[in-house]
Amino acid sequence: MNDDRRGRLTVTLCRDLADFADLAAEWDALHRRCPTATPFQSHAWLHSWWLSYGVPGRLRVVLARRDGRLIGAAPLMLVHRPMPLLVPMGGAISDFFDILVDGEDTRAAVTALERGLHRAASHTVVDLREVRPDASAHLLFEAWPGARSSRTDSTCMELPAEPIDALIARMTGSRAQRARAKLRRIDTLGIECRPAPVHRVSGAIGNLLALHELQWLGRGVNPEHLRPRFCAHLVRSARRMVRDGEASVREFVLDGEVVAADLSYRSARLTGGYLYGVHPRLRERKVDVSTMLLREIAREACDLDHGVLSLLRGSEQYKNHWGPVPVVNRRLLLARSGLEPLLRLRETQLTVRDRAAGAVKSRVPAARDWRGRLSELPAAGMAFIGRT
Repeated sequence: MNDDRRGRLTVTLCRDLADFADLAAEWDALHRRCPTATPFQSHAWLHSWWLSYGVPGRLRVVLARRDGRLIGAAPLMLVHRPMPLLVPMGGAISDFFDILVDGEDTRAAVTALERGLHRAASHTVVDLREVRPDASAHLLFEAWPGARSSRTDSTCMELPAEPIDALIARMTGSRAQRARAKLRRIDTLGIECRPAPVHRVSGAIGNLLALHELQWLGRGVNPEHLRPRFCAHLVRSARRMVRDGEASVREFVLDGEVVAADLSYRSARLTGGYLYGVHPRLRERKVDVSTMLLREIAREACDLDHGVLSLLRGSEQYKNHWGPVPVVNRRLLLARSGLEPLLRLRETQLTVRDRAAGAVKSRVPAARDWRGRLSELPAAGMAFIGRT
């Protein structure tokens, strides 16, 4: 592929983990240049995820370069069930998917990735989950020359990237008064928030997961959060991301004891709280944990340029107290023209699953989501990609 006006374009397919590991520096640079990138497209997150969940031989990362400079990337993997599919790296523990494109060379990057993906998907359907409305993946979808389909996926809740006082000011009078009272109680108790430096990340993640298990003891904690591979992934990725300013691990200390911990991620225009753990002692002391955590995440997010504070997937009732805007992710299906029957079959499978999930919801109106919080039941089939 050539573009004589600005240099030669090339597209390659990375299938080797060692080669993907070697991309770290230029991948990170592209991630910073991509205006729509989320933390779940960072090299630290994806490489660590593959070490915990990836299947040898299944890596499929489309790379676009102009004169050797990386300008586009589509981090995918191959699965064989329920049919041959190219799906996002990161699996169900990643809240968003997107391709990476250089903000100064977007059109060329999308064109190159489309052609590369068209070759890579010679026998498969491309199934892209959790695509934000402003994601660059929509440009790829529009450029796709073959069969395609778009359907709704998870709902996320978003707030403006503002300090907690500004978020409270957006509330109605009585709710604002209650929120301020909750913050005063936290301060009166003397709860101290301590961000973990890089050398303390492993211990802080360990505390977080132990508290998370204790928090939901006897109430059905997600078993994945108790598995060593999940802990290993969080520690590996968070070490790099904390170092690079893309993550924060915080511990909350009361009377010398760590009583809560949380993990949040950050990209150029989005900050989101990912996972937390809380000692039941805080509930007993009438501490509103969500308010305590949100104040710290809002403090981290408030310097983003036109950014958002994402409450990530799920439309739980406690989130609505803050007046967030619901944002619906999309699921994008792509296939070569000759594989359109396979794409339509995939659509049918998803429709059947959605109906089954709807039937369950009608019988059980609420359930714990995959992080152990109160939410609507997730759609059927949201198994971890690494073990489907």
